[in-house]
Amino acid sequence: MMDDFGLYPREEPFDPLGVMLFKALQVIAFLFFLALLAVSPDAKDGKIDSKAEFMITLDWPDNHPDDLDLFVQDPAGNIAWYRHREAGFLTLDRDDRGGANDFIMVAGKKIASPIREEIVTLRGILAGEYTVNVSHFVATTGEPVTANVKVQKLNPTAQVVFDNKFTLDHTGDEKTAVRFRLDAEGKVVNVDQRPKSLLETFRSGWRNGADLDPRTGVSKNATRIRRE
Repeated sequence: MMDDFGLYPREEPFDPLGVMLFKALQVIAFLFFLALLAVSPDAKDGKIDSKAEFMITLDWPDNHPDDLDLFVQDPAGNIAWYRHREAGFLTLDRDDRGGANDFIMVAGKKIASPIREEIVTLRGILAGEYTVNVSHFVATTGEPVTANVKVQKLNPTAQVVFDNKFTLDHTGDEKTAVRFRLDAEGKVVNVDQRPKSLLETFRSGWRNGADLDPRTGVSKNATRIRRE
């Protein structure tokens, strides 16, 4: 009888149970959509939004056993390195110790990584000169090592500021890879390679009896050159 009131003829008889099941599925789908909306703000709260203005990269040949270290000093005198990984806006994102720590544990087994790379990011703009040095911390092979340093400006678009290779040939060898200057807007206004020893800055501080920095366990003005 109900089909007689339809505006269009039906080829099959009306099925009340089928309609109820279809409507129930619609309700379930709607409730699922509301649940997603309720969950999404919590997901946003846990999101980590990482931003960097500059990225400084040191790399040397894959699988090389020698340990090279990246040191970056900002205009205020803060230095990011393996004993002080966060200094001002500078962050050492990875300390690569050559053959000593380049592996991950998988099911209780060590899986070696061939990559030799250290990265320092600059997460804010401080006008002035930045110094990028590399130290040959451990020379296990007794042979010279060719390393590459690259400085990239990341915002508003990626731009290579400096990219060059150089050689270190013995334990304790230190090279100034590059010095670059930023203005207040973060624009690079000068790039050169005038030598400047950051390790000597540390040693001078210890010779002068500088007080220890409670944040790092080392001198406020200088740092003992020793890896624990």
